[in-house]
Amino acid sequence: MAIVSLGRALTNIAAADPARPAVTCDGVTTSRAELEALSNRMARAFDELGVKQGDFVTIGLPNSAKFYAATFALWKLGAVPQPVSPRLPIRERQGIVELANSPIVVGADIDAHPGRVCLPMDWLPDASLSSEPLEDRIAPAWKAPTSGGSTGRPKLIVASDPGVLDDEADPGQGVQRNGTMMVPGPLYHNAPFSYSSRALANGNHIVTMAKFDAQQTLAGVQEHQCDWMLLVPTMMLRIWRLNDREDYDMSSLRVVWHMAAPCPPWLKESFINWLGGEKLFELYAGTEAQAVTVIRGDEWLSRRGSVGRCIMGEMKVLDEDNNLLPFGEVGEIYMRAPVGRQTYRYVGAQAKTTADGWESLGDMGWMDADGYVYLSDRLTDMILSGGANIYPAEIESAIDEYPSVRSSAAIGLPDEDLGARVHAIVQLAAGTEIDLDHFRAFLGERLVRYKVPRTFEFVDEPLRDDAGKVRRSQLRADRVPSEI
Repeated sequence: MAIVSLGRALTNIAAADPARPAVTCDGVTTSRAELEALSNRMARAFDELGVKQGDFVTIGLPNSAKFYAATFALWKLGAVPQPVSPRLPIRERQGIVELANSPIVVGADIDAHPGRVCLPMDWLPDASLSSEPLEDRIAPAWKAPTSGGSTGRPKLIVASDPGVLDDEADPGQGVQRNGTMMVPGPLYHNAPFSYSSRALANGNHIVTMAKFDAQQTLAGVQEHQCDWMLLVPTMMLRIWRLNDREDYDMSSLRVVWHMAAPCPPWLKESFINWLGGEKLFELYAGTEAQAVTVIRGDEWLSRRGSVGRCIMGEMKVLDEDNNLLPFGEVGEIYMRAPVGRQTYRYVGAQAKTTADGWESLGDMGWMDADGYVYLSDRLTDMILSGGANIYPAEIESAIDEYPSVRSSAAIGLPDEDLGARVHAIVQLAAGTEIDLDHFRAFLGERLVRYKVPRTFEFVDEPLRDDAGKVRRSQLRADRVPSEI
């Protein structure tokens, strides 16, 4: 066992093979030595700007070598990277920055957050700063991604593990040391961030892109002989629809993971037949990682619809009164981390917890007698669109701010490409009309683009009862044919 800081891990792989590719993004390759040098200069610049060991630092950069350089620069200072979408509206990002109390915001216009140092997208550290390794430090937590939560208010999910790595151990999840990984998803999402940054520290060449493109993904796998790939079902669908999909050589792939949203069975089976069931894996867990299930493709064929059995922690299914349900009955899924292990802590929220310490993320499902878990719905009415978690309360809050709106409800409707699309039902004040273009622009100032409803429906009748409650499940059922 050789435990090193994540910052030192980059220094070590750069010293071992300086010219080996570290990151390729949209065809531009950055070597290990180049990434190490840039991250060291960034670390010194961040240090001069007041970043201290243990600070959360918000990073809002697009997929790029620069994103990884900023992340490793923070680890080198013992700080905690706190990634967010580079397209977040200022107001939404402000709430996150305040929670994190980030001393600097990387990827924000200079005057975006008064009282804090903001570094624009095109910022680079002064070339005169030394690119030599820094004094070694360890971050108390290696990441702090965000979630909107069921209330629509942001929260930080702070990992309990420090910023260290055993650089002699098996990286796990099928990742090999010094391999090549295709990660086409946005790096501010937990899974792409977590898998790729630790794989990079283990010597992997990361192939990514600023914006997902199905053809570019397959071309990248073929060109760089990627052995590991991470997808969400929306990406899988777009890849499957490529007319020339079979023209690309995918034989280098040893492991393909998908997660973040339910995968249509027909699509999953198609990928199993195409790539091989022994290569395709699905994982179910929250960012909180109290418990994790995994299922391999060939195993899934005999347990269609399952997300697998726990490989870490425990899960059980409870009814509304927290009673254990029999096998096969749908209820709320509760999780518990291994004894003596704390996997995360929240900043800005409290976990939903039973008296004996089991936690719920709001998922509904059931379990069979062999311990295989099956998901059925989301208790909180969360919308899963293109692998992203979208919470109705956040959308409704933005809609209701529009002057002529009386009330609103956001629901997810079936969408072949995205899995679900955001549909807004809006009650207008009597005698008023709405300019839809202006309305969309208004929402675009308050919501990141993928949260802005794709379709709207305007109604006259109230959407909520006297207690302010809305039955989203009924609204959804009224708009979805029974055969879907």
